[in-house]
Amino acid sequence: MTDLRRLQYFVQVARERNFTRAAERLHIAQPALSRHVRLLEQELGVELLFRTTHEFELTEAGEFLLERAPALLTAADELWRSVRTYGTGERGAVKVAYGGSASYETAPRLVQALAERHPGIAMTTSVKSVDEIVAGLSDGSIDLGLVRCPPRAPHLDVRAIRMEPQGLLLRRDHPLAAQATVVLADLADETLLLHPREANPGHYDAVVGLFGDQGFEPRVLLRTLSFDLAYTPVLQGQAVVIIGESAGALGLPDELCWLPLSPPERLEVALLARRHKRSPAVDTLLGSAAAVSAELGWV
Repeated sequence: MTDLRRLQYFVQVARERNFTRAAERLHIAQPALSRHVRLLEQELGVELLFRTTHEFELTEAGEFLLERAPALLTAADELWRSVRTYGTGERGAVKVAYGGSASYETAPRLVQALAERHPGIAMTTSVKSVDEIVAGLSDGSIDLGLVRCPPRAPHLDVRAIRMEPQGLLLRRDHPLAAQATVVLADLADETLLLHPREANPGHYDAVVGLFGDQGFEPRVLLRTLSFDLAYTPVLQGQAVVIIGESAGALGLPDELCWLPLSPPERLEVALLARRHKRSPAVDTLLGSAAAVSAELGWV
């Protein structure tokens, strides 16, 4: 393949119609410039210039090359620039996965903000369990995970992006619904709806631990559906559930209401990435996520 630098030299010579002026513009010695043009002719197997002692004219092949070479050089320059953006993190493809709880507000707002800041990074999203997210980060099928009460592991880079206030979701006709806030001690006789511990050990332990601080363990009803927007057991009066304010504020059935806990309790929502073998685009998004989180008042 022809050296594009030689093609650039030829275009400058052909436009100037003078080797001396072309050499000055290119900041190269005239003998070296003449040699590069001859090498280009040898590579192409055709004369590009009709040379005389002091002047030259373009051959038919030279005219043809001059007509098309600038577009090729511009395209090549744009290509090189685009390729470099992958190294700087301005461009790339990033696969993002998040748990069902983050899909209410946290994930949509964060992904939208990141997409607006970095239009060159193509993000694809999916909803997965914590185990699937951690496994995907390990095998490379996922680049970023958004998880509440995230696991800690040596191979994971965990960045807190939201400390989310927690509250109680319950029926509007529940006796506690008349209060402005809910004290955990008032839930001693309630059944608490929770995902099985294996679905997210960190979240399960964090919620149960809130009650441990009050000196009792909650009576637990395990959720049979991984994603239930209607919170059917709560709607049917079988249980109450502690959830973040983002879930409590969006799309709830009219029969349900969300009350903040008193004193306030917050649980961590974090971005997870591999510590090694990740693209510069992932680093770009991690850095911007911290700024977005601060702007939204999440941390």
